[in-house]
Order: sequence, then structure tokens, then C-alpha cells
Amino acid sequence: YSTDAEADRGFFSDVLKCPHVDAGDGWLIFALPPAEVAVHPAESGDRHDLYLMCEDVKIFASEMKERGIACTEIFDRGWGLVTQITLPGGGKLGVYEPRHARP
Repeated sequence: YSTDAEADRGFFSDVLKCPHVDAGDGWLIFALPPAEVAVHPAESGDRHDLYLMCEDVKIFASEMKERGIACTEIFDRGWGLVTQITLPGGGKLGVYEPRHARP
């Protein structure tokens, strides 16, 4: 969900270049790159984090900066180099360069 769905859709289509289809009335459905899922132990099970993966997070951050989109500082989490961008609607989206074994 987004407080500015139109702007967030534009971000996914125009900035991230995600292929999409119009399911009707401007409702865009975006294709995402191949994905992985990990389930971690936690005190409560009401949290889900979505991260896009990239080959080189420093290049990704540089490309975003060229487009006027700020990324957080890149952190080494051991399993990957991680940054975060803020979507036009205010939502946060993690992006990381994996450093872990891949399935």
C-alpha cells in the first residue's frame, strides 16, 4: 500500500525499469527479478522485509544518485551489502548485493 501509488508505480516502471502489465484501470502489475526467501526466528511473526537484489550495490546507489534518488549508507551485514531507498509514497525498499551462498 502507498500514500502515493501513482508515483510509486512510476518509480517501479520508469526508474527501476520493471516490466509490467496493466490489469485494468491503470492497475499495474510488475514483474520482479528472481527472488529468494529466508525465514528468521523472531519474537513476533508480523514483519516481512522485501529486498531487491543487485550485482553491485555501489553501482546501484550511484545510478540512483544520478537520478536524484537518495540511498542510505551502504552497510555490510555479513550476508550482503545493504542500502535502502525511499519510494515517492514514503515506503522503504531495501536493495542488497548478496554475499551468501545462492540456491
